Amino acid sequence: MPSKLLFLPGASGDTQFWLPVANLLTYPAEKVYLKWPGLGPTPSDPKVNSMHDLVDLVVTEVDQPVALIAQSIGCIMAIQATFKKPELITHLVLAVTSGGIDLESFGAQDWRPLILAAHPSFPRWVSEYDEDLTPQLHKIKAPTLLLWGDADPISPVSVGQRLAALLPNAKLHIVSGGDHNLIITHAKEIAPLIDAHLAKSTSVIG
Repeated sequence: MPSKLLFLPGASGDTQFWLPVANLLTYPAEKVYLKWPGLGPTPSDPKVNSMHDLVDLVVTEVDQPVALIAQSIGCIMAIQATFKKPELITHLVLAVTSGGIDLESFGAQDWRPLILAAHPSFPRWVSEYDEDLTPQLHKIKAPTLLLWGDADPISPVSVGQRLAALLPNAKLHIVSGGDHNLIITHAKEIAPLIDAHLAKSTSVIG
């Protein structure tokens, strides 16, 4: 069972993003909120110049049995960290993400022009990332809770359904009226789902 809950924000880099849900959780574990250097309020770090550098930040925090709880692009780092330390990742919670699959065929709205227009200094190595993780997703054995909204143009429900089919131990929950910020707007609905998910025991994956 996880002794640490590691919360990963999306491209906004908002370290407060998960607080509405995290403050409602009853599962007894340490809570750690990651920052993405160069995104949102967190200053850039000359040592962080790629998505893989962000993955390394996650991996460094996986020093005990950990549940990774991530939103949007943060889920990419969560998935890749799970590839690196599967023996310590007990649970995954992935919300409104691409999950590392190609979204073109799903009719998803491209978020990148909007964020680049609003934040000209947004790191191009984030917006240009397009690695396809589809061939590796079958390796993830950790119980995975997928959280989607039926009103999210950036990551439509069909993306969540595809990930549920690709991940061996995944369950999809669709939030009625939820959009890309459903973690904030539907925290009271989501928190009990995560608590129940974390309470499910799982054997350590080697």
